[in-house]
Amino acid sequence: MKFDKSLLKTILFALGVVAFVIATYQTVLQNDLVGNYWIYMISLACWLPLQYWRRQEARAAKEAEVARQVAELNKPKKAAKQKKKR
Repeated sequence: MKFDKSLLKTILFALGVVAFVIATYQTVLQNDLVGNYWIYMISLACWLPLQYWRRQEARAAKEAEVARQVAELNKPKKAAKQKKKR
């Protein structure tokens, strides 16, 4: 069975959103941010890996683009067709 990283990303994002909404609701209801700080930290802990993975993917895409550009520049140029004189 192959591990699906996109499923993990979706679950972490959804869990982070739910935790943030619950923390905000509890903070407004109880008027106590300190008591609900741990719930905010759960949402943050869910979002931090997502940000890390997005930056890794962006960096990998940028490196691939630069490698493609370098390969394009280093490709031997085709010799100009010479016209034969008769």
